Amino acid sequence: MDFLDESEYVTRREAMVTEQILSRGIIEPRLIEALRTIPRHLFVPAGYRRYAYSDHPLPIGEGQTISQPYMVALMTSLLQLTGGEKVLEIGTGSGYQAAILSRLAREVHTIEIIPEVARKARKTLDSLGYTGISIHVGDGSLGYPESAPYNAILVTAAARDVPKAFFEQLDPTGRMVIPTGAQSLQHIQLWTHEFNHWEAENILAVSFVPLRGVDGWTREEWPI
Repeated sequence: MDFLDESEYVTRREAMVTEQILSRGIIEPRLIEALRTIPRHLFVPAGYRRYAYSDHPLPIGEGQTISQPYMVALMTSLLQLTGGEKVLEIGTGSGYQAAILSRLAREVHTIEIIPEVARKARKTLDSLGYTGISIHVGDGSLGYPESAPYNAILVTAAARDVPKAFFEQLDPTGRMVIPTGAQSLQHIQLWTHEFNHWEAENILAVSFVPLRGVDGWTREEWPI
């Protein structure tokens, strides 16, 4: 494979943080430190590693992607994590987002519907020594009630509407970030509990892979 020297990955990672994250207004110190130190290139297939710090998503196999670095940073920043939280991630993917969350929260549960994707993520996270992350194989549209309630929920796949289970498993003082909408276009939404009910704020127009499962998109509705 056409690998770069480790020093080049470090240089590109710093450029990613400076040019893609800080320049767009995300400055939270703990998040920036995580982005600076976590080797994103080790979470992508070998053939794509030289592009790991580019300003766009990349395929990771099984029809899944690793999100654009800015998208990871933006969605994480909206959770406003302080270090003591228990977080649920829907859609483990490469494991990169879980690694970021593990540096910012006390406990991370992440659920992946594709067993092979989950296996690869676990292998990567274990090889790099990340702790505090529990990977579960299952239907992410149902959340993970066994460890609820959560202080934050981050969804990395597009839902038609927010599944009911997410509201049931999110602590009323918590925050949820999720892309919702149609197949062609979704919006990242930030959900918080205000005045005795859940309220959503649209943050940014996006395009994500579909959320699969009982309360998600079927392959007949959204084939990829």
